[in-house]
Amino acid sequence: MRSASFTWNNHKSLILKISNITRILLLLIFAIELTGCATTQMPSSFKPRSVNEIKFRDRAQSKSDTEIRVSAAVPTAEETIELFNADLIRREIQPVWVKVENHSEHTYYLMSTATDPNYFSPLEAAYAVSGGLSRSHRNDMEHYFRWMNFKNPILPHTAVSGFVFTNLDEGEKVVQITLIADEQVKFFTFFLQIPGMRVDYKMVDFQSLYPEDQIKELNEDELRTALEKLPCCTTNQDETALGDPINLVVIGDFKDIAAAFARRGWLLAEETYATAAWKTIKSFLFGSRYRYSPVSPLYFFERHQDLARQKPRHDIHERNHLRLWYTRFRYQDRPVFVGQVSRDIGVRFTMKARPPVTHKIDPDIDEARHALVEDLIFSQMLAKVGWVKGVGPARPTKPGTNLTGDPYFTDGYRTVLIIDQGPSLWIRSRHWIGIGPGLSIWDLKAMTGRASNGTVMRFQ
Repeated sequence: MRSASFTWNNHKSLILKISNITRILLLLIFAIELTGCATTQMPSSFKPRSVNEIKFRDRAQSKSDTEIRVSAAVPTAEETIELFNADLIRREIQPVWVKVENHSEHTYYLMSTATDPNYFSPLEAAYAVSGGLSRSHRNDMEHYFRWMNFKNPILPHTAVSGFVFTNLDEGEKVVQITLIADEQVKFFTFFLQIPGMRVDYKMVDFQSLYPEDQIKELNEDELRTALEKLPCCTTNQDETALGDPINLVVIGDFKDIAAAFARRGWLLAEETYATAAWKTIKSFLFGSRYRYSPVSPLYFFERHQDLARQKPRHDIHERNHLRLWYTRFRYQDRPVFVGQVSRDIGVRFTMKARPPVTHKIDPDIDEARHALVEDLIFSQMLAKVGWVKGVGPARPTKPGTNLTGDPYFTDGYRTVLIIDQGPSLWIRSRHWIGIGPGLSIWDLKAMTGRASNGTVMRFQ
């Protein structure tokens, strides 16, 4: 026993030494990269290109009602430099272009705080990127930023366009446009994709995943039965071991689902490739936030997840994350996604993963499931919620385990979330809709909670 202990201690010491050497080498590489970045020259003059020469508006989306037409677009990082002759993206400032055409008799005002509660004023944005400019060029920049800013009001039968300076999002951005007038409020929500990031769902051709004759429109009873019959859990690639439980169902159009999650700070995940791996290493070394860290693959329907979402907290070690798979089911002509949600609470060493470090999940996976429901209520796009059997219960005294050996316990239900277009300003109280003994769904549209005894509390 003494000899075995001595051997293990030596082995552990060697692992620690190798880990420290690796960390030092990575720090040196990062220092070299940082030195290269530091040599980037600030512009010595201010000469932005004409907004009409830059084609970002070719990607604009437009929405309208009988009185108002709104268009929105997000320039890429390269286009932003051309527009403002400054690297706003490096300062995590993202200009969003908005055009409002008012065909009514009302005077409307755009609420910038609805687009981003922490938006930047034009002079604040200019100040962040004006270092190195002469006083004269700095004045030119400030004047130009103010001129490019969206300016209220939007008078009857006029159009106003300009930029709102928001906080940076990569890959995609949900732009909420709220317009107010005398006794009038209008909402327009845009889901805008931003070129430049390799994200998981862009690698999936959803239209070709299933032949058309395999797509099934289900009524309420059929939906409950189909969801209950699905396998309990994800697997590894060769389907020889069970992973995290399939404890989540999300129903809705992809853009509405993405918008609802984005409104609550859920971010997309980058594909696993060299650049993303390097960002992950830097985040691990320095404890900084990497907001779009890749999510490891799990398998269901004989393929890894079609898309992932994550809500990072302090650093790479702590995040809520979920994986979703596109199914052949439809409910009320809307796609049905199934998936898995859990909460990462740290990292740990394991020989069941490559590399031998993985996230540790909170074993109470029902808590992560309930937290997601509460979170999406405040997106104002969650129309209905319910629960259906299918996972099977696991007690804290006899937990299940995932592929990396983390224990979990659960009541065995899958949460069903129905996402609608939004947001909805008003709280709507509706009757229960029963869907068989295993699933009950009720309308939310605003604020609904569930008491510990299973009864429903409705706040009006």
